[in-house]
Amino acid sequence: MGDDRIRFLRLPGNPDLPLPSRASAHAVGYDVRSAEADFVLEPGDIRLVGTGLVLEMPEHLECQVRPRSGMAVKHGVTLPNTPGTIDPDYRGEVKVPLINLGREPVAIARGERIAQMVFARFATPTVDEVVEVGETARGDGGFGSTGRG
Repeated sequence: MGDDRIRFLRLPGNPDLPLPSRASAHAVGYDVRSAEADFVLEPGDIRLVGTGLVLEMPEHLECQVRPRSGMAVKHGVTLPNTPGTIDPDYRGEVKVPLINLGREPVAIARGERIAQMVFARFATPTVDEVVEVGETARGDGGFGSTGRG
């Protein structure tokens, strides 16, 4: 399947920030940190937060940027477009959009873990236009049509 090596370029001014890493041996996500000066995220605010890193990954992988569950549950801080996707050909700084859905301001310190990166293989199927599609037992039922919730 090819080399799954992920390469990070540390942008100038960020020698103190560790590279993304997993918090435990079986963690799927790699925690990524804020490279911004300390700031406060007010309730309802959205801020694009730089990580001080540029990512290079093999062309068969994507990077999904997801919220950290502790920040979401404890403070209401999450990502407005979760999961965000970083394509394998992107070479700009990795930035994380944070939103405070909580009721209180949340202080975010430089170096604080703000999101997690999950790497996954993806398919690039051929897209065809057709005049009809096959039938299924479900049909066009959606949004709760298969049961409660």
